[in-house]
Amino acid sequence: MASSASLTRAEVAAMIDHTLLAPEAAPAEVDVLIEDARALGVLAICVSPSMLPVRAPGLVVATVAGFPSGKHHSLVKGAEARLAVDQGAAEVDMVIDVGAARAGDYTAVLADIVTVREAVGDRALLKVIIESAALPDEAIVQVCRVAERAGADFVKTSTGFHPAGGASVHAVRLMAETVGGRLGVKASGGIRTAEAAAELIAAGATRLGLSRSREVLNGFAP
Repeated sequence: MASSASLTRAEVAAMIDHTLLAPEAAPAEVDVLIEDARALGVLAICVSPSMLPVRAPGLVVATVAGFPSGKHHSLVKGAEARLAVDQGAAEVDMVIDVGAARAGDYTAVLADIVTVREAVGDRALLKVIIESAALPDEAIVQVCRVAERAGADFVKTSTGFHPAGGASVHAVRLMAETVGGRLGVKASGGIRTAEAAAELIAAGATRLGLSRSREVLNGFAP
């Protein structure tokens, strides 16, 4: 099991998407998010698409599509993602139709991801949120395989809004084993301590989605 003592603060910061996706978030909070992100030295900020465009030189700007339910028509997700990229987003985290995955309709999941991939082309990195806590292991594996076939760059555990929960070590390990380093693995949802972050990184997470970045980073040595 990994310890926060084996990772430096800077190493972990370079893996963080500092996130503001609360539905009640106000525009002024984005300014605070950017200031915090710069102070913490994180890689990226992730904001709701309605907050775009934002000026954040030196930071990667990420956003979401089909968030948080995934129950949007694929063409709507694609249009949302395309508009976000037109407004400066460099990364898009899309939510799959979790119900289709639970039903074993992986063809529908594939088509959903392909639609968004084609909408943004090679202009943005695409992360696919699978809502792992709501899926059995077999579905996690199959959706990760589908995401790779569809041209995704990352698979991501969670929105952080599903009642089933967020990231788990088990899900991250399973996802990492399935994609075998060919895709990144983003852990998000419910990560509140350095110890939890370290365990997820040890399990194979290559990116972390955090809204409590400062709290987590404070647990790592300089």
